[in-house]
Amino acid sequence: MSISDKMRAFAEKSSWIRKMFEEGAKMKAQFGADNVFDFSLGNPDVPPPPEFTTVLKELAADETPGTHAYMPNGGYPWVRDILAARLSTEQGVTIQGNDLLMTCGAAGAINIVMKSLLNPGDEVILLAPYFVEYNFYVDNHGGVSKVVATDEEFNLDPGAIEAAITGKTKAVLINSPNNPTGQVYSQEDLNKLGTLLDEAGKRLGTTIYLIADEPYRNIVFDHHQVGSAFQATKNSIVLSSYSKALSLPGERIGYVAVHPEIADKAALLGALTLANRILGFVNAPALMQRVVSRLQEASIDNSIYTRRRDLFCAILTQAGYEFMAPKGAFYIFPKSPIADDVAFCAILQEHKILAVPGCGFGAPGYFRLAFCISDDVISRSAEAFQKAIAQAKK
Repeated sequence: MSISDKMRAFAEKSSWIRKMFEEGAKMKAQFGADNVFDFSLGNPDVPPPPEFTTVLKELAADETPGTHAYMPNGGYPWVRDILAARLSTEQGVTIQGNDLLMTCGAAGAINIVMKSLLNPGDEVILLAPYFVEYNFYVDNHGGVSKVVATDEEFNLDPGAIEAAITGKTKAVLINSPNNPTGQVYSQEDLNKLGTLLDEAGKRLGTTIYLIADEPYRNIVFDHHQVGSAFQATKNSIVLSSYSKALSLPGERIGYVAVHPEIADKAALLGALTLANRILGFVNAPALMQRVVSRLQEASIDNSIYTRRRDLFCAILTQAGYEFMAPKGAFYIFPKSPIADDVAFCAILQEHKILAVPGCGFGAPGYFRLAFCISDDVISRSAEAFQKAIAQAKK
């Protein structure tokens, strides 16, 4: 076999979303795209705000010498200053441009953070259900993922997190609003977590970082408020991207910011900057840095996702599924009506519905549905969901 054993094993572990994508392509070719209800991928379909196209055209036409040259590896300083002003308001803690770096999306940000923090064997606590690639990002840099379950409503479970902390624990990685559950962690819960990590760090003579992955921060429903990791502990790192907030996933533009009072800040920022370069990112895309600097007050039309969430929840409720209505993001994570979530996703597929088994997110017994898809597809899926649950309960 030409590929490494590790990559072969990784390919098997990450196969659910990929498998659903491949199955979807086959089914659409066989039955026609309009006859397949594909809720498998979290690929935002809401258009970017109209200002995006205007700004993009203007900046793309700029022929100023040096416009496309190298820049500092952390990004344009003036772009970072603009972003720092917005993040200061968002996080409730004043930060400066030098406290953050522009990155190649949130994935790039997580990887440079892990590269900067982890020694071989260091542990990163992941809260299940979690985005499947977190495991790989930790492993990329010699770390070990330690999975801890959330509670029955997918909230933080401080007791379970505390029990998982050891002398090797380097960080807890959270995602709020959460993929795949749509749960949002309150400020009160984050404050408890921050205190827990600070006290554990003092007891163990180390620093345990709180890392907040926040690409869905601006997609929230029913006036829920996303808590601030920066207010919870000074040993916090916040990262995000514009993939969802501006519907620009293909542009790979994001950022990472560190708390202004974080431990060993100068060394950490230096390591992040070096990691940006030596991991091959070098710097975030120059054109997109300039574009997003002009769009700090812009956002997608969130009412579209709100409408779709309400429509989908009504359909699932009528069909008899058990689920928690998401507070944010664009996913619903219902319980499987049978214990085997993989088997139930196969039943859904018989009815031309594509969903991802919960075991792919570290939470067997559930399945994920993405509603970043047209209202029409969601509406037409109602009968198929009813037939699938009826078949499963026979």
